Amino acid sequence: MFICLSLIVVKNVTFNGSKAVKNDGKQDGDLKMAESTTLEIIQGLAQAAANAYDGAHDERFSLDGQARQVGLRREEGCPIMDKRVNDGFSVKFYSNCIIINYQSDVRLKEVYAGKFEQDIERQLNEIKKFLQKEYKAITGNSVTLTKQGEVKVLVQSTSRVRTFVQAYQHYKISKVKEEPILDPAVEDSRAITRKFIENFKAAKRPTNEFIKKGDNEK
Repeated sequence: MFICLSLIVVKNVTFNGSKAVKNDGKQDGDLKMAESTTLEIIQGLAQAAANAYDGAHDERFSLDGQARQVGLRREEGCPIMDKRVNDGFSVKFYSNCIIINYQSDVRLKEVYAGKFEQDIERQLNEIKKFLQKEYKAITGNSVTLTKQGEVKVLVQSTSRVRTFVQAYQHYKISKVKEEPILDPAVEDSRAITRKFIENFKAAKRPTNEFIKKGDNEK
């Protein structure tokens, strides 16, 4: 899916967590083990994404002296001397899935050059492979991210020359069981609203208030 708009955009990268939900029929020990495994996998993937900071591809600027190639366009050229493309990615978690968000500044001619969506898909696939590789380096275990659905690409123009692209892809995380996403009950929400209104109506006036009704009337 490919969408092109004409807007001035603000970059905002978010990071969400996930928690396990207890299912009927599970023993306490099994629940703790499942929660621990899920948490460890999410923490490992989150740390793998954090290791892809700008400059990590060059051992001269890496915090631990180890170069990590993600495959981003900003890795091309010298970080100090050369003019580079400003791009990056973030991750979000929900249930047993991870969302990889990719954002980049691109020229308008690149959008209309052809095969732009395929290039974005290739970029997301490179990020996915990096996360799997870095996760194994961190935890010593392997994890598989399986593509779910189609990639979503949104292109927004910031000028007549430059555009800003945002793309995301859902991936299913292996070894993590799917948990139900529960929405709050409508009746519970209404009860909370009614209670708030009743408490507001029943609020007492402060004891140090000396203004009487009608004092402000002319």
